[in-house]
Parts: sequence; C-alpha cells; structure tokens
Amino acid sequence: MADGISIEIESLATAKPGGAGGDLVLFVGEDLALSPRAAEIAGPGAADLVARAAAVERFKGKASSALVITAPAGLSAERLVVVGTGADEAPARDWATLGGFTAGKIGSRPACVVLEWPGTAPGSDEVAAFSLGARLRAYKFDRYKSKKTPEGEEASGAGRLTLLVPENAGLKKALRGAEGVAEGVILARELVNEPPNVLDPEEFARRTEALEKLGVEIEILDEKDMKKLGMRALLAVAQGSTKEARVVIMRWNGAEDSSEAPVAFIGKGVTFDSGGISIKGSGGMEDMKGDMAGAACVVGLMHALASRKAKVNALGAIGLVENMPDGKAQRPGDIVTSMSGQTIEIINTDAEGRLVLADVLWHVQQTYKPRFMIDLATLTGAILVALGQEFAGMFSNNDELAQRLSAAGEATGEKVWRMPLAPGFDKLIESKFADMKNTGGRHGGSATAAQFLKRYVNDVPWIHLDIAGVGMGSPASEINRSWGSGWGVRLLDRLVRDHYEA
Repeated sequence: MADGISIEIESLATAKPGGAGGDLVLFVGEDLALSPRAAEIAGPGAADLVARAAAVERFKGKASSALVITAPAGLSAERLVVVGTGADEAPARDWATLGGFTAGKIGSRPACVVLEWPGTAPGSDEVAAFSLGARLRAYKFDRYKSKKTPEGEEASGAGRLTLLVPENAGLKKALRGAEGVAEGVILARELVNEPPNVLDPEEFARRTEALEKLGVEIEILDEKDMKKLGMRALLAVAQGSTKEARVVIMRWNGAEDSSEAPVAFIGKGVTFDSGGISIKGSGGMEDMKGDMAGAACVVGLMHALASRKAKVNALGAIGLVENMPDGKAQRPGDIVTSMSGQTIEIINTDAEGRLVLADVLWHVQQTYKPRFMIDLATLTGAILVALGQEFAGMFSNNDELAQRLSAAGEATGEKVWRMPLAPGFDKLIESKFADMKNTGGRHGGSATAAQFLKRYVNDVPWIHLDIAGVGMGSPASEINRSWGSGWGVRLLDRLVRDHYEA
C-alpha cells in the first residue's frame, strides 16, 4: 500500500529564503498578493515576477487554478508554482481539495510548499487536511503493469513535499490522524481495484488480518461456522461458486470503558457478481469486481480508527461471497431461511447483496448490541438513476443519526442524500410463498432493497448507504484519480470523531 508521496513539515518561521531546487509553491488570492513571509522565502522580486506572469497568462488567482513559471529568474527553484485560493473564505475552504490540487500540479517532483497567504494562517486541522488531500491525489494502482512509465516519459520516484507551516502545538497529532485516515482510504482503494481472480473471499479475509498489528481483533467465520449460526441467506449466494464464503468481524476497543457498546459498520463484500443464474449482460461485467466496495470501506475505516487510536469501541463486519452461475447455484423460485428465521423467496439471483447483508446485520445486532449500525453496499443500479454519482443514497430509521451523517458528508465532501422508507415499499416485497421476496421489481428499486434490510435491524438505530454510484468508477476529483475511490472512509471517520469519541 503506497500513496506515492512523502511529506515533511518545517516551521515557516525558521525556513531559509530562496528555496533549494525543485518546485517552490506559493498561494495567492484573487488580489495576487503574497504574504510577507512567502515573499521573503521566495526572494526579492518574486511578487513582481508573479504579477507580470499572471498578466501574461491571465491568471486571476481563482480557486483550483495555478500559474507555473519555469526557471524563474532570481530564484533557485526550478519552477515557481503559484496556486490560486479564490476569495478569502477560509472557514468554508476545502483544505483536502487544495492539497490534492497542489499535489497534482507537482507530480513526482520535490517541492517546498509555503502554506500561507494574506489573511490566512492554517491551524493544525487545516494542515492535516491539506496533507491528507495530497496523499490521496498521489495514489495510483499500477501493480499489474509491466511498464509503469508511459512511453517517452522518464521514470520518477515518489513526490516529496516539504510543507512550511505556522508552528502549532497540536500539529503532530493532527498529522498522524490524517495519515491514518489516508492509509485507510488507500487500503479501501487497493481492495476495490484488485482483480477478482486475486481477491476472492478467502484472500480478502486473509488481508484483514494485517489490522491485528494496529490492535484490531479479527475473527474470521468460515462456511462451517456460518452454517452453525444459520446464515443460510448468505450461504445461498455463495453456493454457486468454487470460492468459499467468509464473514470477518473486526473489533477496535479504544474507549476507556471496554464494556461500552460499540458503533458498528457492516459492508457488502461480493468479490465478483456475475448475477448468478439471473446473469448480467456482458457489457461492463468486469466492473463487478468492485461489488465489494462496501466491505472495502469498512476495512479501511477500521484501519483509520485504529491507526489514530480513536477513543471509541468500533466493530466492523463484512460478508464476503462470490456470486456465480454454477450448477449448484440458487435459482429464481428458491426459498431460503435467513439467520433471523425469516424466509425469503428468491425472485432474482442478481439481488444478492441484500441476502448477504441480512444475515450479517442480524448477527451484529443480536450478538454485539451496538449503539448504531451503518451498512454500506453497492446495492442497486436504481440509486444511480436517482442520484447519479454525486451522492450516496441514505436510508435510515433514526433522524438524529441521519442528520449527523449528513453533516459529516458536507464536511468531507462525501455527500449523502436521504431517501424514503415507507410501508408502501414493504408491500412490494411481500411474497405469496415466503415472508418476503428478495426484490420488489423495477419501481423504487433502491427503496425496496432498503426496506428489505430494515427487517433485519429491529429497533437498533440504523443507516443503509447505497454506494453503487460512488464506491467504484466514480468521476475523477482533485483527491482521487483511482477507479476505486475509497468512498466512505473519511465520511464515517468524521462521524465517529465528531460525535462518538470520549
């Protein structure tokens, strides 16, 4: 796991003028003014150089814009990179995006970044967010490329950023926390990006054991264990594959009171989804290696919480299966009995993720008595029709929890949009032959899927996040150039940080 960048911190107060080769990065607002300290570090004439170059290039200092001056006269730096910050709206500024944009302009070059501009002296949280964004932007997945450098380009190592920042007593702690969160996001991206012939359920489960080095307790349930527990809905999905299913329970006990009820996160982990007997069309089926993005997020989140020593008891649970159309696969018309005792008529074997989640949700709420449960799943194409790739669909039985998660989404940029739960959706999944059907048809597909899951949570405060539009193949952003986005790690870490740590 690598983010392709190294970051060092130096005091802005003691930084030497002139820079030392590589890139020198300065920040300006729409007035193009440098802070006195930035001008001093850049050297005499830097302000005039920026003003003249900006006039030629029509650079206005707007947010997410940059002016690159090659071989700047009078400076030892090879390039002067001037990054626009827009209007002075520091309280609302997205520091992670700023860090990602800056890292994108630097690439693999060494750079000295003067993180200050007039009217702005970033605190520890802002510097940490900047470093987080830079790390996430630098990540790439090229493990299986025999040539890692495009034809005609020189090979280069990881980028090196030296951030010159105001001194702050809490900066080291904030940076350690941000690094742990970045590692969690990158871990989730790595898992989503892996090919399905490499990352099957058994291998996925094995990789979670790396979290034990951080103090996370890992329990892996094999098919024998699941049969004993009665997880027949989950096992029905797996029975068409030669790859055995797994359930992984991850526990981080960071609260002062070890007996405090945990917060719980549950992930759908279908390592490849062919659709089963109700087989998908061939177009784009290769993307179904990412049908485990919910489980990947949960693993990344547990890494983040443990890495930054979060003062909370947290539980992560993931159901890992492969959905294949073997002769032993479940059929439309089959009836399976879930761990809860409720029976399910299988209408479409491609509506498999809810069967996996049903048993894992039931197990978590019955065994661990959590404060709340949040599940994440690339569950329905219908959520893409409703929300595109701008939001994850959020369904909840608890207003306070939903409001808190919405606020965390606004703060991190991993936004959620609350969708309805209603008795009418329940009627759509009624079955003539069993307690319920596993799909209610085309209309309201995301809502009927959520309504199905609601039958397995009882009265526990609960949120279902349908991340089909954001968990894989999401649009490129300033902090992500990867097919696997690692969506949800920052969102859920922020929720825990803001509301559930002692």
